[in-house]
Amino acid sequence: MFVKRYTIPEKIDDASRVFCFNDGLLLINKDDPDNSLPSFLEVSRLNGNLSEWHYLGEQDGAPSCCVGVDEGVEVPESFEFRDLRSLYSFLGIELWRLAGYARQVVDWGINFRYCGRCGRETSFMNVERAKVCDHCGLVSYPRISPAMIVAVISDGKILLARGRRFRGPYYSVLAGFVEPAESLEECVTREVREEVGIEIENIRYFHSQSWPFPDSLMIAFFADYRSGELTIDPVEIIDAGWFSPDNLPKIPPVGSIARKMIDEFKSIYSRRHRISD
Repeated sequence: MFVKRYTIPEKIDDASRVFCFNDGLLLINKDDPDNSLPSFLEVSRLNGNLSEWHYLGEQDGAPSCCVGVDEGVEVPESFEFRDLRSLYSFLGIELWRLAGYARQVVDWGINFRYCGRCGRETSFMNVERAKVCDHCGLVSYPRISPAMIVAVISDGKILLARGRRFRGPYYSVLAGFVEPAESLEECVTREVREEVGIEIENIRYFHSQSWPFPDSLMIAFFADYRSGELTIDPVEIIDAGWFSPDNLPKIPPVGSIARKMIDEFKSIYSRRHRISD
């Protein structure tokens, strides 16, 4: 069990594991999956400028930290920086989730080094994960951006779209950020209407997932098609269509809540199709 801590101990053992990020990429030992993270001593010896150190907490008594490092830093031959999205299977689900937490903390530390109100340098608070401006008193917490993600179903088919911002030729369910004064259900309805031009109904909650790219909280829903013809927003979407469970395009890899939703659709509607036959 991982226990979060906010106050850095007086001494961190040199063997303590470190989540070290370079522009969002995680430093890993590519040759040793069982000890995939570098130690505190190994990161301290890197030939590069390190950002603030953040103490995350303990896993079975072993401390974990995170830090950012400048681009161009030289690392030992057995190490490399990798996109966190590609490391789900390599790290395992628990360590991957902790790495996502570490990435958000590092980004927050860099982005909130100075007060957004008066511009003075901020300092850490010991009682919680926060920074405070000693001049004007503004307290800044790690940013969390709520976003909805929705699987729209019609006659046993799922609506999937290929977004312009996707990494790779994937088709996925629709998603978008919640706007001020907007409920999650209102966001779902608006985003579907804006991106593909249809109306939906029977919106129902599915699951949620922290998604550290860079700081999202994904809240997932299923919904049913009500009316309208697919009319894509060319600024956001390259292509969209209705797909049956046995005729899906290339979908996101395991690890994302989008993939979990598509797998749920496949499980439910493939079973219904077999029963109806």
